[in-house]
Amino acid sequence: MTDNEYLESKAWPFVEARDLLKKRKKLLEKKGYALFQTGYGPSGLPHIGTFGEVCRTTMVIQAFQKISNIPVKLFTFSDDMDGLRKVPENISNKKILEDNLHKPLTSVPDPFGKFASFGEHNNQMLQSFLDKFGFSYEFKSSTVLYKSGIFDEALKLVLRKYDEIMSVILPTLGEERKKSYSPFLPVCPETGKVLEVAVLEKDIQNGEIVYESNGKKFKTKVIGGHCKLQWKVDWAMRWHALEVDFEMYGKDLIPSAELSQQICKILGHVPPNGFYYELFLDEKGEKISKSKGNGISIEDWLKYASPESLALYMYQNPQRAKKLYPQVIPKAVDEYLSFLEKFPDQPMKEQLGNPVWHVHNGNPPKEKSVISFGVLLNLVSVSNASSEDVLWKFVKNFSPDLDRSKHPILEGLITNAIAYFNDHVKIHKKYRQANELETKALLELIEEIKKMPGSLTPEEIQTIVFSVGKNYYPKEELRNWFKAIYEVVFGDEQGPRMGSFICFFGKQETVDLITKSLNRN
Repeated sequence: MTDNEYLESKAWPFVEARDLLKKRKKLLEKKGYALFQTGYGPSGLPHIGTFGEVCRTTMVIQAFQKISNIPVKLFTFSDDMDGLRKVPENISNKKILEDNLHKPLTSVPDPFGKFASFGEHNNQMLQSFLDKFGFSYEFKSSTVLYKSGIFDEALKLVLRKYDEIMSVILPTLGEERKKSYSPFLPVCPETGKVLEVAVLEKDIQNGEIVYESNGKKFKTKVIGGHCKLQWKVDWAMRWHALEVDFEMYGKDLIPSAELSQQICKILGHVPPNGFYYELFLDEKGEKISKSKGNGISIEDWLKYASPESLALYMYQNPQRAKKLYPQVIPKAVDEYLSFLEKFPDQPMKEQLGNPVWHVHNGNPPKEKSVISFGVLLNLVSVSNASSEDVLWKFVKNFSPDLDRSKHPILEGLITNAIAYFNDHVKIHKKYRQANELETKALLELIEEIKKMPGSLTPEEIQTIVFSVGKNYYPKEELRNWFKAIYEVVFGDEQGPRMGSFICFFGKQETVDLITKSLNRN
């Protein structure tokens, strides 16, 4: 591909990469690299939305590397010095957390008993997951950066710019909150808790503040991990101290990002390029939350589908709200297979707009698609297959010469289909009896299948199924013909493309299946 094609691609990662280069080229060249950052609040177990932010940022990095020779870095930052504000709903052994509320997450004991702290446990879970996907990143801990002194100069600067920062933040707060607000959150030397208290005195020369807690006055340094910043100020300070060039955030954080950008400018730094993404929702349309544990987990998606299908789901329409629950998986898998199949025959311009280019950094696998995930699910359903070998036999019906060892994607699909069917399809099956019209149509379909020569393609078989339906349904009601097949034969309102299904399942097997369905009480 030529540089010109990269520079003209309308795929959103290329749009963001070009904008970053346009706005910050001189800054990047002076610094010698472009720094991308993602943020994670380890107050709850990592969820799929956290992965989405790293995945999407990586897609922008990949595009940036095609249009520029400037080196790149990706920091995955954990705000693990934040105080634990509430106990997550999806955590057992809650008492340990209840007894340590408001302490920094890296000071809260691990309720799972595996790591030194709750924050460390969640950080390790996040890194372990990101490593499975092969992301290239540097993990950064807020606690480490605060306590090691890396943020010290920036924290002193925040103290010097205290009044300017307050003049930006206070107008955004309610009257009661204004009374206790301070950019600095001291860690109480007696309780170990992160305090939200007003600053009574500032000693800029010595880098100290005075505050009151439980009727006592305390003086503390703002550096060395004795204080943490309120997160909007913290976000801006981080951009300044680390010289961040690009960061994504959820749509709900747009007002916070705008405020942090103002503070970043007060600190004398050009705010990074930003990109907002829409929120992930559960099946009820509610925002996915780490503390609630609603929606689908990372582990669940990988139980039922490939990591690549998840990456594709993250690529598509990032600025549109998306539901993220198990029922979206089959469609995501089949869309991945469809885009993968199209890729080799597309012109370069279209390849750059194909999601699999971004999922695989321009080098998607060349395995030819054999069967859709939807058809596999139906094969599992009608055959009650619990072993992969049974499904491979159906695949061999359609493609006798297929070499199983050369189809790792298909191998994974078969394993995933059995797991998904058992957990999410089987319990919802609801068969109904055919009415008189449907019975006549299905009996005719049986006879047509019996007459089919063995050489017919899935498309030719689909045409025959279509023709049978036209004998019983007006053209505008043909959808009801296929709906009848699905509800009577498959026990579902939706089903496979019948031409493909019959090819895989077999003609006689399909005849037996329909006959059994008509005789079902």
